[in-house]
Amino acid sequence: QVQLAESGGGLVQAGDSLTLSCTASGRPLSPYSTAWFRQAPGKERELVASFTWMSGRIRYADSVEGRFTVSGDSAKRTLNLQMSTLKPDDTAVYLCAAARIGYDYIYWGQGTQVTVSS
Repeated sequence: QVQLAESGGGLVQAGDSLTLSCTASGRPLSPYSTAWFRQAPGKERELVASFTWMSGRIRYADSVEGRFTVSGDSAKRTLNLQMSTLKPDDTAVYLCAAARIGYDYIYWGQGTQVTVSS
C-alpha cells in the first residue's frame, strides 16, 4: 500500500506560478498510474493531469493544457505539478492519487489548498 502526501499549496495572485509535490511512502510510485485531481467548492472533482510512470504517458485536462506540467522523480518518490499563469478558476483543493494500472484510483492524499486571487 502506498501513502500519499501533498505539499506546496498556498495563496497566489493571478498570473503567478506554483509547484505542488506529492510524496509517496510505503511503496514507490513507479508501478502505479498517478494523477493530480482538484476539487473546488460546489464542483465535481476534476482530473487535472495524469502520469503513468512505466510508459511515461501524460495527459492533461483541457483547462490546464499548456499551463501545467506534471512530472515524476522516482528517486524522491514524488509526483510534481508545476502550475503557471494561474487563474482564479484554478482555485481548489489539489489531490494526488495513485492506482494500479488499469484500475480505479484508490490511494489518495489529503489534499493541498491552492487559492488564486484576481
